[in-house]
Amino acid sequence: MCTITQSVLENEVSRRSFPSEEEIAYHKYDFNSNNPALYCGTYGKYNNGSIEGMWIDLTTFDEYDEFIEFCCNLHADEDDPELMFQDYENFPRELYSESCFDEDDFDTIIKYASFADRDAVDAFLSCFSVDELDKFEDAYQGEFDSEEDFAYHIIDECYDIEQTMGNLSFYFDYEKFARDLFMCDYFFDNGYVFRR
Repeated sequence: MCTITQSVLENEVSRRSFPSEEEIAYHKYDFNSNNPALYCGTYGKYNNGSIEGMWIDLTTFDEYDEFIEFCCNLHADEDDPELMFQDYENFPRELYSESCFDEDDFDTIIKYASFADRDAVDAFLSCFSVDELDKFEDAYQGEFDSEEDFAYHIIDECYDIEQTMGNLSFYFDYEKFARDLFMCDYFFDNGYVFRR
């Protein structure tokens, strides 16, 4: 069941009022930013032919309840607004829900927004589930041109192959070593390497 429905909304109904212009300006999404955002309307307005609402920058809220309170206040012209998140920007599709955007999703999106290299995070999410986002920093090995390039990196970091093998090191098969690495221990996606 969606956590927005009763507990949060019932508390907000009694103290709702339209947000001030300053609040709206502060929470309004800037399309030039890379911040995660939702477009918040209501089912009531939508069913009456209106998509009136607002693009909201999720990173401007410290807590989920604060976000929901703002959304409810945004639609204070309805007695009991049933929030409808009609679109989203800059966060994984798996976290988007039109009608049931909950606290766990909110927290995960804020965590997602905290990563500097979102391309690497997106590559991670193509190999792992969004529930495993906490494992990103441990799994992330870096950006490489190819699986074989990563194999060279591993050999350089872990072994002094030229010292131990001398001229025989030129016969080491990095391509096969890379194949073995990525068969079981690592993922390669769009130039990014992750430990399984």
